[in-house]
Amino acid sequence: MPAAHKPAATKKPLPTAPKTARMISQRWVVIAIAAVIALGAGTGIFLATSSRPKDGTPAAIKPYVGGDLHVLTAIRDRLYVGGHDGGAVSSDGGRTWTQLASLNGADPMGAAASGDTTLIGGHPGLFKSTDGTSFSMVTGQGGLGDVHALGGAGDTVYAGTAARGLVASKDGGASWEDRNAEAGRMIMGVILVEPSDPQRLIAPMSAGLAASADGGVTWKPLDGPGGAMAAAWDPTNTQRLVAVGMAESALSADGGKTWTPLMLPRGAAAATFSPDGSTIYAAAPKGTAAAVFASTDQGRTWKALN
Repeated sequence: MPAAHKPAATKKPLPTAPKTARMISQRWVVIAIAAVIALGAGTGIFLATSSRPKDGTPAAIKPYVGGDLHVLTAIRDRLYVGGHDGGAVSSDGGRTWTQLASLNGADPMGAAASGDTTLIGGHPGLFKSTDGTSFSMVTGQGGLGDVHALGGAGDTVYAGTAARGLVASKDGGASWEDRNAEAGRMIMGVILVEPSDPQRLIAPMSAGLAASADGGVTWKPLDGPGGAMAAAWDPTNTQRLVAVGMAESALSADGGKTWTPLMLPRGAAAATFSPDGSTIYAAAPKGTAAAVFASTDQGRTWKALN
């Protein structure tokens, strides 16, 4: 277990220089490489997997993501993990995985649920599924290009895109309106959207976590880990947050006002809560696969699931 990290003590200004989703992806690659090197240094072994699985590969022990890891999130009763070259889904709490062949090479970086539809964003654009496993690209009025952040609650969905920045939909992604061009280009991963107030958002940005109370039009920085890579909240209590930074991770019980250090498994790049809030999941890249872990005691101990 690595030593616990201390959360950031000071607020950080929002960055001003816009970044494209490709630049964000390149930064993730650097982070993932460093994490894999750290894994190798800690064990003396470099774990690798085979090349991209064929279409529909079921029950993979370690899901193929392609050498880095961008997202881990729970939607309904499914757990999704994704990286630069692929994504996978688990219906049994991360013990077995099914590759999402329709997302091969899509670089999944965010996910949302709207009604019976699951949405996932990636460099090619926005993908949707009505069964949670078979995805197709959204075209027409609801289509978006290069989606590097995504989140939603009910019929309200937000997406961070390279071309338009942050856009919002009030009809489950059928149409979109612009909200904030600059901030939207710096958000990455899963955007947290408060179910009881879809105007309240929390999102990871390069300078750290940021929050919005007006549907993404304006943002303010939150305390917490610097260089935020991922954030999630307990679906049963959205004041309870987990955040993963480049050098530290932390938990909050008051919506991000104060934080306590969190020890994640070595190299973890993303974390999320189970739908009932009883479990924290974390994922780390291992070769071209993702290793997934679970904790039922607030991150004090972790169990490898695959």
